Amino acid sequence: MAVLELPLLPGALPRGAPIVGLDLGEKTIGVAVSDTSLMIASPLALIRRAKFTLDAAALFKLMESRGAAGAVIGLPRNMDGSEGPRSQSVRAFARNLLRLRDMPIAFWDERLSTEAVNRMLIDEADTTRARRAELVDKAAAAWILQGALDRMDHR
Repeated sequence: MAVLELPLLPGALPRGAPIVGLDLGEKTIGVAVSDTSLMIASPLALIRRAKFTLDAAALFKLMESRGAAGAVIGLPRNMDGSEGPRSQSVRAFARNLLRLRDMPIAFWDERLSTEAVNRMLIDEADTTRARRAELVDKAAAAWILQGALDRMDHR
């Protein structure tokens, strides 16, 4: 399967299967999961990056534990909408995942997701800097996934 346009993602999933949202960082991968109706995203886990095969194995284990059948991956675009080296790295990660497992994947523009989550954690949750560091990547993955779920409007 290839990377799909976001509106096609729900139709490529088995009925009732959730999807994961991924925020790919240099050191960690934030993982979120949707509910089975593809309406609500929740932070799930943080994968500390090692090498691709170990990262993929950890991701697949999380997906299997939740019955997730697809993924939305945050695509870091520049503010002008262009794609730079980080975007190419994310696209390569998706291609490599598809070499290991045939599953539907879509991208979601993640511009400012980490900043928005940091602001929310500071303003609304009044979390400490150390606690924010633990939460931000998982929360950014949920932010990315929720944006994609809202856009899919599959009802």
